[in-house]
Amino acid sequence: MSTKQEKEFFEALSYISTEKGVDVSSIVKKLESAIILAVRKQYGGVEKINVVIDTKNLNFNVSFSKLVVEEVKNPLNEISLQDAKSIYKYVKIGEYIEIDVDSKRIGRLAAQAAKQQIMQGIREVERENILEKMGGKVGRILNVKVEAIDPVFGNIVFKIDGNEVILFKNQQLLSDNFSVGDMVKVYAIEVDFSGSGSLIKISRTHPDFVKKLFELEVPEIEEGKVEIKRVARQPGVRSKIAVYSYDENLDPIGCCIGSKGIRIEAVMHELNGEKIDMVKYSDDEKKFVASALAPASVAEVEILKIEGVEKIAYVAVPASQTSLAIGVNGVNVKLAAMLTGFKIDISTQNVLGVEGFKSTVQEKLKSRLKKLSDVKIVKGPKKSKEELDEEEDIHALEVERMLRECDKVKKVR
Repeated sequence: MSTKQEKEFFEALSYISTEKGVDVSSIVKKLESAIILAVRKQYGGVEKINVVIDTKNLNFNVSFSKLVVEEVKNPLNEISLQDAKSIYKYVKIGEYIEIDVDSKRIGRLAAQAAKQQIMQGIREVERENILEKMGGKVGRILNVKVEAIDPVFGNIVFKIDGNEVILFKNQQLLSDNFSVGDMVKVYAIEVDFSGSGSLIKISRTHPDFVKKLFELEVPEIEEGKVEIKRVARQPGVRSKIAVYSYDENLDPIGCCIGSKGIRIEAVMHELNGEKIDMVKYSDDEKKFVASALAPASVAEVEILKIEGVEKIAYVAVPASQTSLAIGVNGVNVKLAAMLTGFKIDISTQNVLGVEGFKSTVQEKLKSRLKKLSDVKIVKGPKKSKEELDEEEDIHALEVERMLRECDKVKKVR
């Protein structure tokens, strides 16, 4: 490599380090590995390749190590004693000597390969650098200042540790209305390597944003006495939060609401008035489904659960509670389903009565069993007839068990 080329090389190296905020030594290690790969590809069979990038003295050198032998059988990796002594006077048989390679001989293909490897190496170093800078912020609420707002797309630009971070329009609440200079709370989802222009993905619509806001307001959560088990959210409209207390004398819902509603109101204020339902978590699935449909009152719940196939909760509510259970545009029942993991089928108790509800659930269970038996879904390796028959028997037995339980319908409220 000529003096001019070396100068340009090290100037480019310095520029990349400065622009990307990456330590030069980290780039150099990647470059050395990349160049070795490029040279090996060009000179197939060469065993020992040495690359030295001296950033202090601005020196670049590529060489082969060849073994000094009496009779050369492998010219790529061996050199005769006579030829070796023309380079190093005191060399002996069995020793290695380094032979410099003119960088021009590396060739266009090797140079291209080196360029690709170098860029990959730089991206990896950048990735590590971003992780080191931003990784500790993931999963936290960040209080950031609005630096700019895109007048066309509505994206909001913040600065975090001197880096631009973008809150995209689809991660904002519909009711959000910020101005330059405003302080805004956002949730850091993950480090972003997609090249979107933001080093970290942030959001105000993510379910964990609500969870983290409650953690800031409720000291019992930080102390480990109360836990938010699950969150279901339709951003800007309504959220359902399932909470659990590890202290039987502590009401988890009361802790989250706070005296005179001060804690939940603080969270709702940050969410521009988004409604929040606090639900007491329970391992009893019937009770949990009934609680998740709050503020509606539930009379009966029956569960159909075939592992890996179906999870349905059949629910009976008083006629006066039907609209409340379903909610405006179905929001209440949708969020309850998201929170519990069950499909929820709502019936009106006053119309059916208890016996009618049992009969309706039995018919629905039979109908689901028939549909499941008619549909063949094969995933993974092909199964034998015996294995498929066994699975069908298991499903049938599970539904038969549920049918038996229907004869013992329990009131959960």
